Amino acid sequence: MTRAVRGGRTRDLPLAALPLLLGAHQIIESEVWRSDGGTLPATVASADGALPLLALYMPVAVLCAAPPSARRRLLTPLASGIATAAALSYHLVTGTVTAEIRGHTVGYSLSLPQPELIVAGYLIATVGSLLLSGDRGLVLFGGLVAVGAAVSVVLWRREYISTWCAFAAVCSVVLYFWVRRRSRPARERSGPGSQEA
Repeated sequence: MTRAVRGGRTRDLPLAALPLLLGAHQIIESEVWRSDGGTLPATVASADGALPLLALYMPVAVLCAAPPSARRRLLTPLASGIATAAALSYHLVTGTVTAEIRGHTVGYSLSLPQPELIVAGYLIATVGSLLLSGDRGLVLFGGLVAVGAAVSVVLWRREYISTWCAFAAVCSVVLYFWVRRRSRPARERSGPGSQEA
């Protein structure tokens, strides 16, 4: 997908690379699965990739790709991502992360003070940045990821991190079409009813 950006806008590259990050997380998580969970470096890497990295990466990537009219409102998700990533990084470094295989999912245990506040900050940073982006394709992706978050909480509350990241990885196919649309020359994108970002 990053190859398609070459002919398009380089500011879209961070979002175009998101499926690679989510895919790397799934590969790391497969190592956690093969080792039957426990407290392992791969466990920390998996939780680290799913939590602080994406909490900061998503609002920065969306800010890069967003139209100028949306950039000011994207400062809120960015501030939330910075604060959430800092809190999560601190607790991942100073605490213990364990993984447990639960059926067909992986459940992570992290000792976090005020986990509801951290989850809210994470959702504002990741989903909120997409929904506030001002771009139809990114809003669609944000909506799908929000539905995935809700389904993951309802069906797999203790395995939320693992299942939501897998759901987001599948939904990132939307980004493929978003990159292709934005990489086409402007004259191909313009037309009746088209909306440029």
